[in-house]
Amino acid sequence: MDTRTVMADNGVNVEALLGAREALSQAPAAARFNWRASCEWVKGTHARTTIDGFFGLGEEQRHKQMHRVETDHPELFASEDHGATPVEIVLAGLAGCLTAGIAAVAQNRNIQLRSVKATLEAGMDLQGILGIDSDVRNGFDGVKVTYTIDADASREEIEALVAQSQKRSAVFDIITNPTDVSVMVA
Repeated sequence: MDTRTVMADNGVNVEALLGAREALSQAPAAARFNWRASCEWVKGTHARTTIDGFFGLGEEQRHKQMHRVETDHPELFASEDHGATPVEIVLAGLAGCLTAGIAAVAQNRNIQLRSVKATLEAGMDLQGILGIDSDVRNGFDGVKVTYTIDADASREEIEALVAQSQKRSAVFDIITNPTDVSVMVA
């Protein structure tokens, strides 16, 4: 009888993550990160954001390559549709953060993932943004995230993966809890 244990391989280095968690618990000051993005207006409602450096582990860090995000609005808003809208980028950030968490938690729990798909929807009444009705909120009136996950796990285990990912997601926290935002002119 073969009693080899098959380990899940979802591409997440859990040993490194757990090692980082242990090291940062011993040096909490190193856990303070400062994420940055720099945005430049291109034309109309088109803007280009670059993401390159950040501060973490007590010093300046750099991504392996600079990342660029184009934002714009669709033609029905008299724009040129050079990129996703900023609110769609927020949804992409939430989806990416939750999905990365699912992969990491699954790896840690030795659950092999075969596929993970998130579908996000967010309602918004444009009367607020357009100044038609000052009682209408400018942002989302709700966000719905639906996961379809194929994994070597029961439905309850998959639900637990999603719940743990949600519990630890930075973007979920940013969206669901008040965050101080300071806007100024230099």
